[in-house]
Amino acid sequence: HKVIIITMVSPQRSGRLLALLLVAFTRAPATWGFVAPISTSHHAIAKESVKQRIPLTSLGSTMEETRTSTTPEKTDKVKLVMVAGFESFNRDLYNKAAEGLEDVVDLTVFADSDLRSTISSDPDDLGVNPEFERAMKEADAFVGSLVFDYDDVVVVKKLLPNVKGPRLIFECATELMEFNQVGTFNMMKKDDDDSPAGPPPAVKAILSKFGSGKEEDKLAGYLKLLKVGPDLLKFVPGEKVADLRAWLESYRYWNQGGKSNVQAMLQIIADRTKDNTSGGSRELPELQVTPDLGLLHPLLGNGNEYLESPASFMAWRLAKSTQTVAKQAGFTLADNKTAPRVAVLLFRKHVITEQRYIMDLITIMEAQGILPIPIFINGVEAHTIVRDLLTSRDEISQVSRGLLTRDSTYQPNKAVVVDAIVNTVGFPLVGGPAGSMEAGRNVAAAEALLSSMNVPYVVASPLLLQSIPQWKTNGVLGLQSVVLYSLPELDGAIDTVVLGGLVGDKIALVPERVRKLTSRLEAWVSLRRTQPKDRKIAIALYGFPPNVGAVGTAALLDVPKSIDALLERLFREGYDVGSWMNDPEASGESLVAALSILCQNPVISAGADKAQDAVNAKIERAKAGDTSVAATLAKSGGGLGGGLGGATVRAMDVTLDELEQMLGKYMAKKVSRAWNFDKDIGPGVSATKKLVVSGLQIGNVFLFVQPLLGVEGDPMRLLFERDLTPHPQYCAVYEKLRQPEEDGGIGSQAIIHLGMHGTSEWLPGQPLGNDRQSWSDELIGWLPNLYVYAANNPSESILAKRRGYGTLVSYNVPPYGRSGLYLELANLKELVDDYRTAIIDSEKVDEVLLDTIYGLAERSGMLNDVPFPAFTSSDAQNTVLPEDVSSEDANAWVSELYEYLQIVSERLFSSGLHTFGAVPTDEELDSYLEAYFGERLSEEHRQIAISTWKDSNQKDGMDGRNFLEQIISFFQGEQHNTEPKSNEEVLLEEASTIVSLLGRSSEEIDSLVKGLDGGYINPAPGGDLLRDGASVLPSGRNIHSLDPYRMPSPSAWARGKRAAEEIIRQHREANNGDYPETVAVTLWGLDSIKTRGESVAIALALVGAEPIKEGTGRIVRYDLVPLDQLGRPRIDVLASLSGIFRDSFANIVDLLDDMFERAALADEPTNMNYLKKHVQELEESGVTERTAARLFSNPPGDYGSMVNEVVGSGDWEDSESLGETFAQRNAFSYGRNEGGVATSGTARPEVLDKLLTTTERVVQEIDSVEYGLSDIQEYYANTGALKKAAENRKEIDPATGKKKKVALSVIEAFGGSDDGPIPVKDVEDVLRLEYRSKLLNPKWRDAMLGQGSGGAYEISQRMTAMIGWSATAEVDNFVFDQACERYALDEDVAKQLQRSNPEAFKNVIRRLLEAAGRGMWSTDDDTLDQLRELYSDADDLVEQGTAQVVSAQM
Repeated sequence: HKVIIITMVSPQRSGRLLALLLVAFTRAPATWGFVAPISTSHHAIAKESVKQRIPLTSLGSTMEETRTSTTPEKTDKVKLVMVAGFESFNRDLYNKAAEGLEDVVDLTVFADSDLRSTISSDPDDLGVNPEFERAMKEADAFVGSLVFDYDDVVVVKKLLPNVKGPRLIFECATELMEFNQVGTFNMMKKDDDDSPAGPPPAVKAILSKFGSGKEEDKLAGYLKLLKVGPDLLKFVPGEKVADLRAWLESYRYWNQGGKSNVQAMLQIIADRTKDNTSGGSRELPELQVTPDLGLLHPLLGNGNEYLESPASFMAWRLAKSTQTVAKQAGFTLADNKTAPRVAVLLFRKHVITEQRYIMDLITIMEAQGILPIPIFINGVEAHTIVRDLLTSRDEISQVSRGLLTRDSTYQPNKAVVVDAIVNTVGFPLVGGPAGSMEAGRNVAAAEALLSSMNVPYVVASPLLLQSIPQWKTNGVLGLQSVVLYSLPELDGAIDTVVLGGLVGDKIALVPERVRKLTSRLEAWVSLRRTQPKDRKIAIALYGFPPNVGAVGTAALLDVPKSIDALLERLFREGYDVGSWMNDPEASGESLVAALSILCQNPVISAGADKAQDAVNAKIERAKAGDTSVAATLAKSGGGLGGGLGGATVRAMDVTLDELEQMLGKYMAKKVSRAWNFDKDIGPGVSATKKLVVSGLQIGNVFLFVQPLLGVEGDPMRLLFERDLTPHPQYCAVYEKLRQPEEDGGIGSQAIIHLGMHGTSEWLPGQPLGNDRQSWSDELIGWLPNLYVYAANNPSESILAKRRGYGTLVSYNVPPYGRSGLYLELANLKELVDDYRTAIIDSEKVDEVLLDTIYGLAERSGMLNDVPFPAFTSSDAQNTVLPEDVSSEDANAWVSELYEYLQIVSERLFSSGLHTFGAVPTDEELDSYLEAYFGERLSEEHRQIAISTWKDSNQKDGMDGRNFLEQIISFFQGEQHNTEPKSNEEVLLEEASTIVSLLGRSSEEIDSLVKGLDGGYINPAPGGDLLRDGASVLPSGRNIHSLDPYRMPSPSAWARGKRAAEEIIRQHREANNGDYPETVAVTLWGLDSIKTRGESVAIALALVGAEPIKEGTGRIVRYDLVPLDQLGRPRIDVLASLSGIFRDSFANIVDLLDDMFERAALADEPTNMNYLKKHVQELEESGVTERTAARLFSNPPGDYGSMVNEVVGSGDWEDSESLGETFAQRNAFSYGRNEGGVATSGTARPEVLDKLLTTTERVVQEIDSVEYGLSDIQEYYANTGALKKAAENRKEIDPATGKKKKVALSVIEAFGGSDDGPIPVKDVEDVLRLEYRSKLLNPKWRDAMLGQGSGGAYEISQRMTAMIGWSATAEVDNFVFDQACERYALDEDVAKQLQRSNPEAFKNVIRRLLEAAGRGMWSTDDDTLDQLRELYSDADDLVEQGTAQVVSAQM
């Protein structure tokens, strides 16, 4: 038989393949005639295999062994291996370029995805693809480009020494750059050189001559050197210079791209490899130069012509001849006069390689009415385009008024005016891909440029590291998320849209995503072009959870007063706010009260037509003295009165058919599948099956309450069933907001989500990188979304920014207060002081006084915190002291009591709520300074800082420098000297800076107004003053998170290690020296961001691992510390992830999972490696899959444990059931070994069960003063329930007859110093401290009561949280006693609560009765009778008020 076999692989591999196939076909000895590439050795191996009946499956390895042992064939070809990292789409280009050099180069191109064939848990096993390893060992030369992934870097680095000749590495990780070598030229740094790898000093010196002198322009200067460097070096003799020139010339050809240039690069490398000279065997083609900067268009020279400046492009684009060409070609152009003009920054590499998506992008933008100005750049010089070639109407105005001076590099003859900027390159604006090496290094420069432009800055790009199917399945992952989200957000980028991704090796667009981008750009520009008086704005308030007085509340924000401030400012800016400013009785409290009425089920059931009647009826009842109605509605004033400022109800009934028309058939079908329209339409539905959309209209401002996500009794249902959609009424509200008024909608042009936080960003869909099926994307649609968010929460705000298209405007936290001592605690302090004085005077114990102190301490619940030393734990609650108390014990106990009272007195809390845009008063400024500095700064110096700032504000021409000079002059008088500043001077300067920044809180509302003008809102890191200092001020900023590849930070790692040591120490002390086998560590997004990863560090330190960094400072692996260095067993860790941590830090999840797997496989005894021990036990029990899984969270795309929902509804049987709810909701394992990507969760309840069984301690960090354990529901719902789930699996303790307790260690991350001991406390100790300093403290209570309905709600929700903690941990009886006294039985307080927020007051009473009913609180019958009477009255009043509303509608 004659067999012809044609292959498309390299000659060496072809030979082995053909020999293998011939044996397979013939299976008989034969004499063959053959041509290359079958070598004589291949022929001999094949014949021998037939004789010896070698199995076909082993033939390949036999051939390989023989091949390596024989003398290789001589060939003149250079074996060149190339790795194309972030440019895998260029693989075809490189292969085609090599086709013209078949006799010179044998090129093998690998994408980064080809380098590894397996992922091993063994750090020494890199899982190298055998084909890549073989190619590298045979390679004569190597080229690498844009390789950054650490695992890929390690693989390439390991194999690079095998390369025999030149190694050219372009724009890769620094660990690879140092391997650059052509002859005598190399970038390898010397052993004693601590600087990064790079060019030799002489080259660096030359490089410095090509920049502008600005730090941010250094990388752009490098491109200039690349242009002329090789030509200059032609005239410099010497071999070293020739080698450098060869490298630069190769780089230049590669950078210019295109087939001809790549061929030239390959030719240079081949010549250098064979001849080791700068000459070549053939003449190089002329460099085909594509300009570093150019503008292009499908109609411009058929897409092959470039213009050199934006001005020349606009002259061409607006010319009549271009219109003619477009008509002839059937090309739709945006309107020259009305279309928004948008600068679009493009990757030059993609233009050179003729990536089709670029022309598609321009074509779609034009068709959608956007006039793009497409500018291609290398990437590192994006900021120079913004600075030198773009301007805006706002910038021109500022320059003309002398408010702004342009940079000298600005080129007016080449620049154009734009309405927005879209960056498709990603990365930071300054430095591009190279700028990402030091995240945030030039953020200030980028911020200044974009602030000067004051137009929306949007990053939108196709994915270069992920395929479209991978994105659709798992969202944006890993390094791609950093490029597209994390780094651009440092510059203030908004509205990131994924435009497409890889299809094979090509980049493709998803046209629908481009239309999403254009619709949002159009909306932002439309805002600016619309006069304020004509702008229509929607304001969303929140009302979750239902029926507890939550309407119009937000975390740390006084929403009613913020509404007052916002409407007043909008009026001053020229917005139409109706008659609001003409009504002296108008108040945000009244608006909130009226909106609460619209949320009541009877009102909704009556339909839209009756909504105004319902509000009118409530107003009349309030005026008649009905205490079931908020007292604020009794006000008179304009219109119908009620303090509504002329606001009227705007309501509409929406049919299901109308909803389908608004949603479109595709999304409407999803809704109809999830909600049975015949039965379960969901909430917000009238008795006639209409979807009710309602709110209050004030001029052009529409206020509404965001609908609940779920149904009655299950208000958060949506979050926990992934296949669900928002219920129909939820959809109808947001669709109506966007629908034009002429079509029956509300016609809003922008939406303000007022406060932290709503739910639209939490809807089902992609965890990151919205697509068409993401409900956040659908419902927000094109609406500009100004999201007012707490400055101290950069975690949850990420979801609002990324999933909800939120342009964030941060607000400051409320002022701080010190707890002080009150009532019985103040009395106790007096008695303790008397005792201490008496001891000093007489040195004898005053037994009567001691008994009095002890009795009061017992009634105050102090004996758990400060037990008497003579008592054991079993008699710690004795009400009287024994008669034989020694003076030593008595004095020691009183001293401890004194110290504890000092701790309580100094405890910080947030005092009241913040009003958006309000500047702190002098007293509030002092409270911030006192909380921040403590005793380091005296009251006198605090007052100096405040008064000097006030004086400087009152004088014209005073700037920050004058202010600081005044501060310094306090110490120096008129003399100026060069002596080092004293500590007092340094502290006072810091205080003055903080005061001046806090004094700029008015910029909160300034920024919101700026956003409504379609402007740029300056970025800033999220955080709080106490932990992060002045860097998080002023507020009013578009806050962002941290670079996830730098977690934990050095300081977080240091603190985390010390915390882990303290946790272990405390556990051993309480357990006879035994180590804990498993510790559960909660990993939350908020505390991880604010502490820079302390909780991650704790988990690492417990296991015995440490972070490993690559050259740019990115953390790329968590390596195990050898046991001999660790000096103790490795503690197993159950990492309990919040949904936000899981989705925001996928790279951390991957690294942790990799570390756990390696720990399980470590060659260590199980008595020194508890993780390995538990893995083996699981395997012995029959569990075989992912036994080392340690990262558990909710199902993919879901958030929350659901425990707080159950507690809130009261629908639970016992505390054990709460633990099981947590376990069921958090049984999903995550990590790189779980489906290949971090977001692919797999239910592994058997592994979680094992971990919970062995868990002996739980660890929770608290990141700020504002959110303590008792302040929000999430702590007990997650950490408390985790503790309970672990206890459910414990055996009965013979000593107590109950299941063994699991300790919960709480670390207050805002306490302790960076280098001192880390305070680790038991949960019960922290709860008592918190309750004493806040809920039970009249000072805190009165501050909240002063905040109206919002303050009442804050009190109410803490009562609910108290039930949650009682169920999952322990809450002392005195806490319930005093809460009852302070809020229910204090007649004045009870009345104030009821008048401010009737539903909140009812919830307070309900929770106290629930605590007694569940056995959490022991009290007397008289107290319970009083509570029942109060609850009955409150319930009757609420029901009576509702009934009156219903009757009024009939």
